Amino acid sequence: MDFQLSDEERAVRDTARQFITREVMPLEQEALRRERNHQPGLERSELRELQLKAKKFGFWGLSTPEEYGGMDLPAVLQSLIWTEVGRTFVQFKFGGEADNILYYANDAQKAEYLVPTIEGDRISCFAITEPGAGSDAANIKLSARRDGDDWVLNGEKTFITNGNDADFVIVVAVTDKEKGVRGGGTTAFLVDREMGWRSEFIQTMGEGGPAALVFDNVRVPSRNILGEIGQGFELGMKWIGKGRYLIPSNALGIAERALGMAVDYANTRETFGATIGTNQAIQWMIADSEVELEAARWLILKAAWTVDQGWDPRHASSMAKLYGATMVNNVVDRVMQIHGGMGYTRELPIERWYRQVRLMRIYEGTDEMQRLIISRDLLRGYTKIGGHLS
Repeated sequence: MDFQLSDEERAVRDTARQFITREVMPLEQEALRRERNHQPGLERSELRELQLKAKKFGFWGLSTPEEYGGMDLPAVLQSLIWTEVGRTFVQFKFGGEADNILYYANDAQKAEYLVPTIEGDRISCFAITEPGAGSDAANIKLSARRDGDDWVLNGEKTFITNGNDADFVIVVAVTDKEKGVRGGGTTAFLVDREMGWRSEFIQTMGEGGPAALVFDNVRVPSRNILGEIGQGFELGMKWIGKGRYLIPSNALGIAERALGMAVDYANTRETFGATIGTNQAIQWMIADSEVELEAARWLILKAAWTVDQGWDPRHASSMAKLYGATMVNNVVDRVMQIHGGMGYTRELPIERWYRQVRLMRIYEGTDEMQRLIISRDLLRGYTKIGGHLS
C-alpha cells in the first residue's frame, strides 16, 4: 500500500494552494465586511475575474473533458483541489464546469446550453427537490403535460442551488403517472428562465441562499428534452451521486484551516498566567479534531480512488459524505469553543463556518440517507465488510 501522493498530484495540489493563498484569501476581510452588511461576499463579476485568472494557471474545468477545453482530472486530484478551495471561506470555485448530466444533451443542446455554461456565459441550476420530495426524490409531483409539440410544466421545486441566478434550469418532471417515478415516468427538461418560470429567494442560516422555482403553465418545446423521455429520475440520480466525495473534500479544507486557527490561538491566548494550550481540556479538543480529520481524509480519498478504478463508488462515497460532514461540524464547534467569545463574533470566520458546514449534513443526501445506503448495501449483500480489502 502506498499512501504517498505522486509528483504530479503534489504539484497540482501545491499550485492550487498557492492560487487560493495568493489570489483568494486576501479578499477574506472584505468578504466578511460585506456579509456583515448583508451583501454578497463576492460579486459575480469578481468571481468571473478570479476564475479567468485561475485559467491562466491551467485550472479550468476540473472534471470537464479535454475536448471541451477542460482538465478532465482523475477523481483523486479533483478531491485534493476541492480541499484547497475549502481553505478559504470566500465563495470561490474554479470555472469551466457544467452539470455532469448536460453531457447527455444532443449536439444542438450542447451548443446552446453545455458549451456556454462551460465558458461561463450561461448559469445553470438543477431542480429535482420539491416541498414534499427531499430525501424521497421519488415523490416528485411537478408535472409535464404534452400539448402538441410542446410540454406544459406545472409545480414547484425548492432549495435549488443557483436558482436565483440561473438563466436556465435542468428540471425533472413527471410525464407519465402510470409508470411512476422509478418506472420511467419522469423526464428532464432544459427550461430557459425566459420561458416563464420564476425564482423566489429562501432565507437560510448560511450566507446567500437557495431558491424556490415556480412553474405555472410554462411551455417547453420537445426539442428541450434532455436525454430521453422517461430518463429523468435516472439522470437526477447521476447528478446527485457525482458530488458525494467532493462535498467532504471541501470540508477537509475548512477543518484544516479552522484547526490551524485553534492551534495558533491556543499557543498565544493567555489565561491565569499560561497559554490555554497548556490546559488538558484544550489539548483533548485539538487531539480529537486531528484524529477525526485524518480519518475523514482517508475515507474521502478512498472514495475518490474508487471512482478512478471504475468501481461502483456509492458505498465508499456515502461513508465519506457521512463521516466528513460530521467531522467538519465537530471540528468547527471545538474551534469556536477554544476561541471563546471571539469565536462567536462576526469578526472571525468561525461563526460563519459554523453556519455553513451545518448544511453539509443535509444536502446531497442527509446523514440519515447515507446511513440507509451503507446499511442496506451490507444487509442485502451488495458489498462486504471491509470493502475491497476483503
